[in-house]
Amino acid sequence: MLAAVLLLRNTVHMEERQTMILAVDIGNTQTVLGLFENATLGGHWRISTDATLTADELRLRIGGLLGLDGLSWESIHRVVISSVVPALTVAYEEMAERATDSEPMVIGPGVKTGMPIRYDNPHEVGADRIVNGVAAYAALGGPVVVVDFGTATTLDVIDASGAYLGGAIAPGVETSAEALFSRAARLAKVDLEAPDKVIGTNTRASVQAGLVLGEAVMVDGLVRRIWEELGTPCPVIATGGLAEQMTPLCQTIGHVDADLTLKGLIAIYERNA
Repeated sequence: MLAAVLLLRNTVHMEERQTMILAVDIGNTQTVLGLFENATLGGHWRISTDATLTADELRLRIGGLLGLDGLSWESIHRVVISSVVPALTVAYEEMAERATDSEPMVIGPGVKTGMPIRYDNPHEVGADRIVNGVAAYAALGGPVVVVDFGTATTLDVIDASGAYLGGAIAPGVETSAEALFSRAARLAKVDLEAPDKVIGTNTRASVQAGLVLGEAVMVDGLVRRIWEELGTPCPVIATGGLAEQMTPLCQTIGHVDADLTLKGLIAIYERNA
């Protein structure tokens, strides 16, 4: 009888552990982590990307984040990773395998995404762009445009059949600001906030108008050209660290989801699991 009870407890423990998936989106500037239980997003963290961290340091750092929610690595069954930083991809893979005793799923060649890629060379497409497309198509159908406000501002287009067509890549707001301030000696750094009007009456407001409002106008212009090439307007969804700040400034963006990439990761995980 006691053996049966212990077996039942162990079985329940394993089933609970199998539902806990840690999704990791490694970007050039920030890394976003989300903890999913039965495909429902629970814990959510955003940390600075540091390509010098080792697997042991990552395990300790992320273990601390899990501890904030009363969890530990023992709660995690598997890790699914999207990365645009090759050095960190290796470190996260090593960390995940040690911490969970399971090989992580890394989005890339050989992983079923369910999304045909029409790019000239599919291997050139960043994993995060495909992951975003999967989540956007699941949420809104197609055609759909995804705008990701990160280190780069990317626009990705998914057609009505769910195929990835391609898109555009431009410097992100913060990247543009860093380049401007490093090359223009007389311009002091300013907060990246939208000014009240385009015609700035001081240097601070003028720089903010060019950087922040200029980024919004660029996105709107690219989206409208995408609509022209598609032959029809379609939904536009924004994600990324600056999505909530930039979306109200853009006339063409109708949806925003800061967790879009994480949702795409768990969707792809379920298709392969």
